[in-house]
Amino acid sequence: MLEFREITIEDRERAKELLSYSDYRGCEYTFGNNFIWSEPFGIKVAFYKDFYIVQSEGEFFYPAGRGDFKEAVEELRLYCREQGKCLCFGSSPKSGMEFIKETYGEEAEIYSNPDFFDYCYNYEDLATLIGKKYHSKRNFINRFIQNDWSYEEIGDYNIPDCMTVLNKWKEENADTKDPSMEQEIAATRKGLEYFKELEFRGGLLRVEGKPVAFTFGEGINSDTFDVHVEKALSDYDGTYPMINREFVKRSCSDYRYINREEDVGEENLRKAKLSYHPAFMEEKFRIIFKH
Repeated sequence: MLEFREITIEDRERAKELLSYSDYRGCEYTFGNNFIWSEPFGIKVAFYKDFYIVQSEGEFFYPAGRGDFKEAVEELRLYCREQGKCLCFGSSPKSGMEFIKETYGEEAEIYSNPDFFDYCYNYEDLATLIGKKYHSKRNFINRFIQNDWSYEEIGDYNIPDCMTVLNKWKEENADTKDPSMEQEIAATRKGLEYFKELEFRGGLLRVEGKPVAFTFGEGINSDTFDVHVEKALSDYDGTYPMINREFVKRSCSDYRYINREEDVGEENLRKAKLSYHPAFMEEKFRIIFKH
């Protein structure tokens, strides 16, 4: 019997073990992401045999783990039937979609939504920005390095400086009509508060000793690192390209790909992510069972 409950930091070790068995590349399949976004997205979790299953706003992520996937799916269908609804996977990797299609055929409707595909980049591209296509990025960085700048890894001693950047970023970008901004800020704060426990990696950028940008994330699977958060102030040209390059170069060399997550249909965000020329898009699918 499935029992969903609030996610806790104590779930991390078990969840990461089960996530590693599936080796999915989508940003939903990191414990840190599930944990820091748990309140805004109403995330709850269940452990069923060797499966880790996440529920978000009444929908589910395709199970991660090992064993009989059909048994796990059937347990979810039973759980949903008992609540008078049909099972819906709000997000599934391509492998999960193919399994459902082959196993259940027309019992399930499958949809693809590019707004929620993840942008994945080659490590070498982001760490070096070599080539004509990155000419404008290098120009911005050349402007930035005219300042008295420094870079450091995030640790207990400078997390308050990251909070300072976050608070100033909020002031710069305040939009009372956009509730998602408050959710994003709350998730970022939680990530910083639990930075050590979540074993995140992060970087902080300073100019003349003052913090101006930070970023952090964690590994998703065996070859991909997921950047959860990136925040920079507008005081200097090139701050975003600089924190992006320095962090990837210094902290992600043990990964082949960098996942910078989705654009959720926001045009400006899409342009920004495309400007770094992704190697590929990590596809995700929505699956709804008819009964």
